[in-house]
Amino acid sequence: MSVKIQNESKLSPRLRMVLNGNATVNALRAEQDPALAVVEERTLASVPSLLAGEIPRLSDQQLAKLPERQKLKRIPPQIHTSILIRLKDEKVPLPDVLREEKIEGPAVRRGDLVSATVPLDSLPSLLKDPLVVAVESPGSLAFLPPIKSSLAESESQNPPTPAERWSNLPGSAASILPPGTGPVLVGIIDVQGFDFAHSDFMDADGRTRFEAIWDQAGTSHPSPPRFGYGAELTGRMLNRAIRSQERWRLPAVQLEPQSEMVAGSHGTHVASIAAGNHGLCPQARIAAVLLSLGQQDTDRRLSFYDSSRLVHAVDYLFQLGRKLKMPVSINISLGTNSHSHDGTSLISRWLDFELTTPGRAVCVAAGNAGQEGSVSPGDIGYVMGRIHTSGRLKEGKSSEISWEVIGNGITDISENKLEIWYSECDHFSVQVKPPFGEWSPVVRPGEYLENVFLANKTVLSIYNEWYVPMNGLNYIACYLSPYFSREAVVGIQSGTWQVRLIPDSVRDGSYHAWIERDDPFRYASQGDQRQVWAFPSYFTEMSNVDDTSVSSLACGHSIISVANYDPRKKKIHPTSSQGPTRDGRAKPDVAAPGTDIIAACGFNPDPQAMWLAMTGTSMASPYVCGVVAAMLSADPGLTATQINGILHHTARPLKTGTTLWENQAGFGLIGGQACLEEVAHLRNRKDLKP
Repeated sequence: MSVKIQNESKLSPRLRMVLNGNATVNALRAEQDPALAVVEERTLASVPSLLAGEIPRLSDQQLAKLPERQKLKRIPPQIHTSILIRLKDEKVPLPDVLREEKIEGPAVRRGDLVSATVPLDSLPSLLKDPLVVAVESPGSLAFLPPIKSSLAESESQNPPTPAERWSNLPGSAASILPPGTGPVLVGIIDVQGFDFAHSDFMDADGRTRFEAIWDQAGTSHPSPPRFGYGAELTGRMLNRAIRSQERWRLPAVQLEPQSEMVAGSHGTHVASIAAGNHGLCPQARIAAVLLSLGQQDTDRRLSFYDSSRLVHAVDYLFQLGRKLKMPVSINISLGTNSHSHDGTSLISRWLDFELTTPGRAVCVAAGNAGQEGSVSPGDIGYVMGRIHTSGRLKEGKSSEISWEVIGNGITDISENKLEIWYSECDHFSVQVKPPFGEWSPVVRPGEYLENVFLANKTVLSIYNEWYVPMNGLNYIACYLSPYFSREAVVGIQSGTWQVRLIPDSVRDGSYHAWIERDDPFRYASQGDQRQVWAFPSYFTEMSNVDDTSVSSLACGHSIISVANYDPRKKKIHPTSSQGPTRDGRAKPDVAAPGTDIIAACGFNPDPQAMWLAMTGTSMASPYVCGVVAAMLSADPGLTATQINGILHHTARPLKTGTTLWENQAGFGLIGGQACLEEVAHLRNRKDLKP
């Protein structure tokens, strides 16, 4: 690293690599890295934008003359980053750095965990604090794109009744919320906006059942006071807009607009499944947080949309539940593949801490990375599925992993990341070989290569970490970065990259590896006919191992991880991600219907197309969220672990003759009515007197 930093072992490799980038590199990187933002207008004006297509293509001769990056003399203060911090314990005060005026917004704390936004140049001072154990860059949150249904259009013209929607399931969820149960809040954290005035969310008095929407990228109203960004749309504001529609001859959603209002919005569909009038818990109140994942932003360099925003969203919804004196069931149909898939990441620890309070639950979509091969001619869905590999090294015998970067005329200018996690009992060295290139130097435990320029201008970084503070494991991070400069952006060399693991000492030998997932996204043309993309890399068919693909976010100890069940075919959908976790725990927990699910179509200008069918774990997870809301309505004192236990016990195994957990289906298909009956049994325990 050009700038010497003390205690750099406390810092995640991602942040160490970013600290070694100058202002230009990190301003360009900020268009793809959700945890980075540029706060200085002069830098924004001087650095071209990838989204605007402002960087021309250079000839091969010009590319060859591009200089390598100069050594960094100082960390640029105009780049800010979101971070998650683990302190020595929950009683120590916040570090002095987090109380300085230059820190952006308030630091949010839960126990020994802190979420904050800081200038990059403040990180060295933070690392010197003896009370700081570790600092992580929040992982990228990925939108889990649903599959548009193959149902005939006529089947989604009218809203299905609950009985029609779920009648082919055992333990039908029809009329799942009995009259007279207590109040409950369903929280939805999602994207693309929430059509609060859709008929599926209107009560008998013509008011919306939405209590609030926190639009994290909004500017039209004050932000929630504890967070200092975004706009909070209260129920009073939303209902005022509904009453004013006729007067102003505009839809309510235009009178109270959100930063994203996509026709057929994901967030609206998910909310409809969990708590719409035709959904699982139609008597619940609803609150939503609209995350900005950046693709619709006019300039992504200005905003944050990483997983730290997710923990703020969870905190906001639980605090709103406390204010309303209601238990809260939250749904998150988003994912990330970063970290060790064992519940030890700081975001997983944060969620587990929040769930120690009774009356709270969080359902998370397991992910849509289950497909390992084509299921029909021309199908390339496996590109989003080949994210995991694993194996076991033996003394004296190395192993190679094949890592594919897309080609065929597509230029990939995203940063591709591969993480390898293995036992603290072992020591592995690592090498990386580009397509048609030479092997890198051997990187041994405790060593790293940082920002090494290869012949084709791809920038390679390798970090071989041992005894990571979060879980004590050993960890290898490999980054393939584009060449970033004012003159040019050069995409990553396409083809098959090889990663060689070399056993130095072996007691266990097992390892797991994941590729961090980025959503496919096409950039503006760069002056020619090239297709310039941020595109996910993936493991080759030879290296891919078709299990342990559940989103890292869905691996937490106390969250509920949900798989996608296809009711028509009576089996798990092939795209549904599979367990177990890296440490062998049972995730996903349960399966729920997530295939061809009809729910509200948000922001659709056609009044005849108010309903839409979608497929994905994004649709399965809110089903469970609605069931859990009904359980909390019946008994607001339930804990997250009790809820999970009831779900496990009452689920129906999909395979005949087995009651065991399965890596695709969890403990089986959720039984809504059986869950409520079990809650009633729990509340009515009998005192057997001798």
